[in-house]
Amino acid sequence: MTPPAVVRLGGLVLLALLMGCATPSDGAADAAPAAATPGSPGELEDLLVPAVPSGLPRVPDDSLTPPAGEKSLADVAGYAEDPAREREVLDDYGYRFGWERYWGSGSGPLTTVFASQFHTVGGAGEFTADLAEHDADVYGGVLSHDPPGLPPGCRLLVLADGAPEEGVAEPAAFAWCAHGAFSVAVTAVAGSAAAAEEEVRAVVTAQLERLPA
Repeated sequence: MTPPAVVRLGGLVLLALLMGCATPSDGAADAAPAAATPGSPGELEDLLVPAVPSGLPRVPDDSLTPPAGEKSLADVAGYAEDPAREREVLDDYGYRFGWERYWGSGSGPLTTVFASQFHTVGGAGEFTADLAEHDADVYGGVLSHDPPGLPPGCRLLVLADGAPEEGVAEPAAFAWCAHGAFSVAVTAVAGSAAAAEEEVRAVVTAQLERLPA
């Protein structure tokens, strides 16, 4: 199955488009008891981590172009060069809806979370695997399967020197995890690869704890 062409949306293509800051968070990636399976994007929003350990300020959804926040199948398909074909691919995965959230300020450190919900566990798993492989091809580097410190089935990519040709000027870490009928992608850009990886691991752990299995 061809991976969706819009997979970079949840990564760093919006890095230069951050506009201002939200109120600084308390610096914690809050975990919470998993709720019932969301029946709407708004219910999924309630399950996203509200803050990140680095203490980066939350970026308002509508200050990004295109906006973060709710992502319908039509939204995601619309970012592709061939939206009609993209919609068919997403339908094959069983994509229902998603929610995207950013933390950062200007062009410096950045953390993103993109949680997507699917009709089936298999669809979420297949999408996650294809997404990780595609992004690894885009950004380069070696993709680690089942890395230590992350749940089984997760994938991790660490770029010690960033990927300047793709607009990532600083060290970055990416993680992709399937969790039940959900796919979670977390990205962190920081002053060092170790800091980026630490942020990603902490956010992934907190985010998966908030989602129903």
